[in-house]
Amino acid sequence: MYADVIVDISFEKLDRIFQYGIPEHLKQQIKIGSQVEIPFGNGNRKIKGYIISFSETTQYPIEKIKELIGVVKNSTTIETRMIQLAWWLKETYGSTMNQALKTVVPVKKKIKGKEERYIKLKISKEAAEQQKKEWEKRNKAKAKLLAILIEEERVSYEVLTKEQHIAPATIRGVQEVGAIEIVSESIYRNPSVYQKEEVDYHFVLTSDQKRIADEFLTDYKNGVRKTYLLHGVTGSGKTEVYMEIIANVISMGKQAIVLIPEIALTYQTVHRFYKRFGNKVSILNSRMSQGERFDQFERAKKGEISIMIGPRSALFTPFSELGLIIIDEEHESSYKSENVPKYHARETAIELAKLTGSSVLLGSATPSIEAFYRAIQGEYKLFELKNRVNERAMPSVFVVDLREELKNGNKSMFSNQLKQLIWDRLNKKQQVLLFMNKRGYAGFVSCRSCGNPIRCPHCDVSLTAHNDGTLQCHYCGYQIPLPKSCPFCGSPYIAAFGTGTQKVEAAVKREFPTARVLRMDSDTTAGKDGHERILSVFSRREADILIGTQMIVKGHDFPFVTLVGVLAADMSLYANDYRASERTFQLLTQAAGRAGRGHLAGEVVIQTYSPQHYSIETAATQDYRKFYEKEILYRKLLGYPPVGDLLAILISSKDLEACEKMAELLKDTAEKYCVEYRILIIGPADATVSKIQDFYRKILYLKEGKSKSGNQLKKIKDILEVKTEQAQMEADVQVQFDFNPMNTY
Repeated sequence: MYADVIVDISFEKLDRIFQYGIPEHLKQQIKIGSQVEIPFGNGNRKIKGYIISFSETTQYPIEKIKELIGVVKNSTTIETRMIQLAWWLKETYGSTMNQALKTVVPVKKKIKGKEERYIKLKISKEAAEQQKKEWEKRNKAKAKLLAILIEEERVSYEVLTKEQHIAPATIRGVQEVGAIEIVSESIYRNPSVYQKEEVDYHFVLTSDQKRIADEFLTDYKNGVRKTYLLHGVTGSGKTEVYMEIIANVISMGKQAIVLIPEIALTYQTVHRFYKRFGNKVSILNSRMSQGERFDQFERAKKGEISIMIGPRSALFTPFSELGLIIIDEEHESSYKSENVPKYHARETAIELAKLTGSSVLLGSATPSIEAFYRAIQGEYKLFELKNRVNERAMPSVFVVDLREELKNGNKSMFSNQLKQLIWDRLNKKQQVLLFMNKRGYAGFVSCRSCGNPIRCPHCDVSLTAHNDGTLQCHYCGYQIPLPKSCPFCGSPYIAAFGTGTQKVEAAVKREFPTARVLRMDSDTTAGKDGHERILSVFSRREADILIGTQMIVKGHDFPFVTLVGVLAADMSLYANDYRASERTFQLLTQAAGRAGRGHLAGEVVIQTYSPQHYSIETAATQDYRKFYEKEILYRKLLGYPPVGDLLAILISSKDLEACEKMAELLKDTAEKYCVEYRILIIGPADATVSKIQDFYRKILYLKEGKSKSGNQLKKIKDILEVKTEQAQMEADVQVQFDFNPMNTY
């Protein structure tokens, strides 16, 4: 066996791997992540490196392989933990070690730190006063500089040159006579305009909030480290529970990571943390520059902050004393990486917690079926907040059957009830959210008369409309021509379902000409502060109606929003995905939760062609338990996660024949083991989008009907990885593995 060692764990050096022999006396001491001493270079100088993997073969002549010198004692560093976590990602999700390390190493490229220069007196104020008098007659600029520095102890170089208009040559001249000195200080690029100082933060927890915080902290102080699930209805004050727990954990000298979906990482959410914790907090988001990200990770590494808030990537913050990981809105699909390794932040956080002795707290009004299933099974500890703060009432929800609207001659996108309620709110100077449910939309086809979608008879998912006039299932390849009339009721009103936010905005302006309208989607939020700008305008009540997709229903708190309209609940309901019902329930519940969060009562109108569907019925009553009980029955019946496990294998190549050959090779290889492990093979079939940028795409699914934590699938994945590496040498084909994918391919 040989040890693969990296000397420098910076992003740009991860490709430099050196191989060393392992002396017999070290074989029991070393493991992945161990910091070791190695002989390096021609002079064999002794330096430190990290073991990232082990190999049975070497790329170099054996006589040139040097041996490890020893293991560095007591050397569990942040880097050790990163390497161990990267190895776990590689083994669990399928990738190279290099891909896993580049996911975990937080800074892509070292960017020069930013410096700020200050000028201060080097002589006494009396001596400076004397010098100023001498210069007043012959050099007024130098005299002005000394006058400023006599008044203020030190002044920014930039302020002097730009605001006081003192030339750099003047500053150098005064410096040369020894009267002043220029001091450079490293400063951090500030990614945020939030308040930086802590303020007197007074918030009295409700009895339910306090009970949960106390129970968690009792466990924590007793050294118990678990995964907890906080299921709290919208408006129940989950964030206050998080902050109370964080305050206690950091008072013990520990640090906390708070994950929030990028879409909900808004001024409103983060400002609450700054108010309570001030400069102990930092944030990450995708719109920050590399320099800003570099600075925040440096602050974390040096222990200058205690709390990092951000999306999935914030999980890899290099804290040395990590004690708590919170994942808010844990049901969000953005916690699943779309890049190799295709890790899930929830599972990765639990593994990181094991490595660091931390606790994990998951929170959601609509927990993922996976998380709630594990809580019911006793794997996670379940907390529940069943009421809104201050006993505020949940909103009244009305479900409108769009089939009836069509029968009554209303072909507009607004039902009569929604129109009346919007006019009522405009007259009362209250605000309205109009939510376009576009999540998971993949061109499903349904009948406007009877509301039925056209589904696959084998997979219990809707068929997807293709440009060639066919409807296809992307799980098993089932295919039919697009029918001219509804196969259920014979109606000619059958077509692909879909509309956009711009179309809605135009319709709103026609229908409600006096309303001040804002639209929030990927077009209007382009730019660094796009989200904040729109949300700030709306929160200042400078607009009456806000139209948007799921980004408007995530974590926002607008006290004057008393009406939420869901324009097309069916769009996500019949996506070609076994999670479609779950996503629909989550989106509708989150959308309804935006109404009536202040002292005014709220109402919600859900417009749908499928009012009898259990996800819509239970969202209308905000009954998560009832939804879960229905949904888990379907998952058990069909062997989908969390009851079973699913491995998606995506094969892509510019050569169609090579792509098909690799897909068949992997299927044939898998078949040898699938019988033994009772695993079902589905496919290979064309991916949902069968060609992207000239790459043909095939998809193969392996389904383990009863979960053993994916153990059998992982064994097959390992075998297929080896097969893939051998076959890839012959053909330019890419293969990606994805466990329990959040989206269909």
